[in-house]
Amino acid sequence: MKENVLDVLMYLFENYMNDEIAFDADEETLRVELQEAGFRNTEISKAFDWLEGLARQQQSHAGAAPRGTNALRVYTEQEAEKLDTDCRGFILFLEQTGVLDPVTRELVIDRVMALEADEIDLDQLKWVVLMVLFNHPGSEAAYAWMEDLVFDEATGSLH
Repeated sequence: MKENVLDVLMYLFENYMNDEIAFDADEETLRVELQEAGFRNTEISKAFDWLEGLARQQQSHAGAAPRGTNALRVYTEQEAEKLDTDCRGFILFLEQTGVLDPVTRELVIDRVMALEADEIDLDQLKWVVLMVLFNHPGSEAAYAWMEDLVFDEATGSLH
């Protein structure tokens, strides 16, 4: 089985967060359930580390006012290697439509960079955006929009 950290995170999100189930089970119980689902211990540990990193970033950005929206984000070389042109364009689109503000954009980029993958494709990026918005207070409307986008595409629905 060749799962990565993002697969574990997506599994957790789909099975524990999205269905309004409180994500309050202790870590050991979740580890056992993830192992039973076929995930490796190393990937499970990395997924929990990723979630802890998201929580730390959320706390450090708590109360931060969004900066001016006229600024243009310049990506570092490492960010540009991991996020191709489509991904960077999608992030810009999300900012222009108000789904992401500068704070949530930076959280998304931080969490993408925390993944060990060399490159992130557009579908993977959408999941990261969804997870960040789910965990960011005040982003309920943006989360709902992003959730519709991710899950409608996953089921093949067209509007």
